[in-house]
Amino acid sequence: MKTITRFLIGVLLSGWMIGNVCAESAGEGDAAEVRALIETMKVDTAELRLLSEELPGAEQMDKQALMFRLDKRSLRLLTDFDLLISKLTDLPEGSPLRKEIEATSSEIAASLDDAIFSRIDGIRLRIIAADAELGNLSGGSLIAVVAYIQSMEALQVAYYEALANHLDSRKVLGLSTENLLNRLVPKLQLYAETIAGRIEANDAISRKAQQLSESDPENADIKTTLNGLVASHGLNVSRLEAIIVILDRLGLKSADYKAVMLQQSRNLSFSFISGEAVILVVKDKLTSLKGVFKENAADMVFNLIMFVSVIFLFQIFSRIIKRLVRAACDHSSLDLSNLLKDILVSTSGGIIMAVGLLIALSQVGISIAPMLAGLGVAGFIIGFALQDILGNFASGAMILIYRPFDVDDFIEVTGAAGLVKKMNLVSTTIATYDNEILVVPNSKIWGSVIKNVTAQKVRRVDLEFGVGYSEDIEKTERVLENILVNHEMVLKNPKPMIKLNTLGDSSVNFAVRPWVKTEDYWDVYWDITREVKIRFDQEGISIPFPQRDVHFYNEHA
Repeated sequence: MKTITRFLIGVLLSGWMIGNVCAESAGEGDAAEVRALIETMKVDTAELRLLSEELPGAEQMDKQALMFRLDKRSLRLLTDFDLLISKLTDLPEGSPLRKEIEATSSEIAASLDDAIFSRIDGIRLRIIAADAELGNLSGGSLIAVVAYIQSMEALQVAYYEALANHLDSRKVLGLSTENLLNRLVPKLQLYAETIAGRIEANDAISRKAQQLSESDPENADIKTTLNGLVASHGLNVSRLEAIIVILDRLGLKSADYKAVMLQQSRNLSFSFISGEAVILVVKDKLTSLKGVFKENAADMVFNLIMFVSVIFLFQIFSRIIKRLVRAACDHSSLDLSNLLKDILVSTSGGIIMAVGLLIALSQVGISIAPMLAGLGVAGFIIGFALQDILGNFASGAMILIYRPFDVDDFIEVTGAAGLVKKMNLVSTTIATYDNEILVVPNSKIWGSVIKNVTAQKVRRVDLEFGVGYSEDIEKTERVLENILVNHEMVLKNPKPMIKLNTLGDSSVNFAVRPWVKTEDYWDVYWDITREVKIRFDQEGISIPFPQRDVHFYNEHA
């Protein structure tokens, strides 16, 4: 208390001395600012002196309140003192006011260390005393003491921040900061270690309390405890954040505490992310993993073997089920398309593997229920986002049900023509005449006209041949009929048709309609076309081509 009193008297005397000088030596603007600041410091100093004198004889209840006011006033006076020092930069070199401030401030700074650290130690003792009372309190009294401890710790952090600012003031005065740093640094580091330890202990207790809450969700005491732990965690994180800022300002090591912030803070500032802190976090996680692996190595290896074994067994089971489904489809009385058979086989195998994966995950301790719930939500979101793909699924299902075509059918759809190679619920793969591969969405196919060229086993080849008007009609019919009868791929039943179809501009046109097996269509088409030309030439039957007669008239004749 004597140290504080000496400090206050020194500040008071310096205020009077500087006030007298500033009126004579400073400019009006600077003098007014300095004078106002000094007047404020004189008022605070007087009140601090009064509080210090009244404090020893005060009652215990009033003593706590007076000490709180004393700390608040001391912090404000320290802030004003630093502001006064900052005014030196605005004063001209060698001015009487500047010299007086420098001389007086140096004297005050010499007695400042003991005063401030005395207040910090006093705060720490008050926290310890209040903490000792917590075990005997409950209800509102307990809450009041907890709040008091928290206010004291906030005041302690405020003193540390003020001292960090005061170090800058001392550098402006050209004073040594070694003594102040030697006393401040150990206290900062001890406090930082304490807060970091609280955060980590709080996290461990919170995890255990959360487990208890999951096993007994209706327990109100557990919920109250969890809420208190969350609130305490937030306060400790904010205090550690303030201390880290101070350590960085002083150029002190703070990587360990930044690593704690990286692991524990929910609202992390980018300024706490440093290479050293990240390395410490990674090392800590690796050490934890090594410890977990050493303790549970046997169980982990056994679970891994179980997981692989279940997947392997279900893979074998999936193949067996696919073969059984294939055999059932092939021997079914239902007329199933090859496309539907392929999809039934692949779907059955996929379902078996999905069930196997879920069982394998449950064997290694992974809860399936949250995954299924998550899949439901994800399915809704994906379904909304992928409406076109779902449309292809629906179209694919309709194609499988109504079977407008099958694998190896030749179809013409939506401008594409070719042989159906494969199909799934999303698209159909078609190979064109020149062996190009077209992948057509099912919605495009189902929404257009589907022409299945090879759906029937027998097809009619439509041909037309023209002869000159001077040719013998009956002879031409006999030649055409002979060509059809002698061709081995032309079917006898249905009977081929040969009819005089149209009388064209320059030819008499015969319609030739032989029936063939679907796979022989183009062979017959090309063979008969070739044979007709050869036989017509042999029989002397002319095939006319367009001709035009041009007549010239002489108007002068």
